[in-house]
Amino acid sequence: MSVFGRFFSGERLLLEDKARAGLPGRVAILSDGATYYELGGPQRGNPVVLIHGFSVPSFIWDPTFVALSQAGFRTLRYDLFGRGYSDRPKARYDKALFVRQLAELLEALKFPHVDLVSLSMGGVVAAEFAFRFPKRVRELAFISPAGFDLELPWTVKLLKFPGLGEFVFGGLGLFGTGSILQSMFNDFHNPSQQALDEFATRYLEQMKYRGFRRAILSTLRNRMLDEDLDLFRRMGASEKPVLLVWGKMDQTVPFRHHETFRKLVPQTEFHAIEDAAHISHFEKPDLVNPILVSFLKR
Repeated sequence: MSVFGRFFSGERLLLEDKARAGLPGRVAILSDGATYYELGGPQRGNPVVLIHGFSVPSFIWDPTFVALSQAGFRTLRYDLFGRGYSDRPKARYDKALFVRQLAELLEALKFPHVDLVSLSMGGVVAAEFAFRFPKRVRELAFISPAGFDLELPWTVKLLKFPGLGEFVFGGLGLFGTGSILQSMFNDFHNPSQQALDEFATRYLEQMKYRGFRRAILSTLRNRMLDEDLDLFRRMGASEKPVLLVWGKMDQTVPFRHHETFRKLVPQTEFHAIEDAAHISHFEKPDLVNPILVSFLKR
């Protein structure tokens, strides 16, 4: 089997309607493909959109989705293209694609104005969307946002090169299923084995469907994880209300970057979360959910 064959060999299935049968969410057909989404909370509640990060799909918002829905918000979470149960279009996985996906989804759901809550790379999407559509965004909450120097190892940087990236990912086996899961586990701080097992089971589901690895590589190659301080500089100039939540033990997007964020966005309300890493909202929902609810209601 060729390197490219090994690279895609784990993706056995096409993502069709039958794969989504029985799921709690729905599908919106957009210009680039089908987007899987879920809605919660009262229909007349203020709409809040949850945007996940680089590779973990919308289940990462489980505790937040429930809390915001119960607090009276019309809460929307969805899978970015290439992840979860959304399509994997053959496209450039860049800011333009992800912003267009969000804009068309909000149009389909008839949400003229929203609040955005984002995690990691989702923060890049949220900040770019707010810049492109300033009148559609009221306020923004960020959890450990990307857009800063992530100090990626050389092996990850190799993935950006066409051909070489596929070889490193598949042929050398440096980024097999085990390596991918380990990188996801690094987002936790001191998790239980049960928590890791449950997380792994849900994460691996998306890897059965063709196009996942291609989408991940394209996302890296189109600089979605590169430093982009202009995103936050423009947000600071906009004076929109901004909330920043960051786990003190975060190594994925190092905690120290909160200082740069606060300088660039002086209107930021900041909360550091003890004993939590990159996904503080998932690890410490009892601490983070009240912060989000208070900010969004205010």
